Amino acid sequence: MRVLASDMMFKIVTLFLVGIVVLAMFGKLRFPGQKRLQSAKCPACGRYRIGKGPCSCGKGDRG
Repeated sequence: MRVLASDMMFKIVTLFLVGIVVLAMFGKLRFPGQKRLQSAKCPACGRYRIGKGPCSCGKGDRG
């Protein structure tokens, strides 16, 4: 039984799209520590703050 080239291409494209959907589902998962990372950002400028002091932009405080 011969497999046509169009059938093979259809299977390849279908498997590729299924793989992309699976990767998208894993990308939507919330990983542990995500909330802690978001709280480490300055609300004013969005940069990560290291340590306990205020942000260097002067607008965001640690509180």
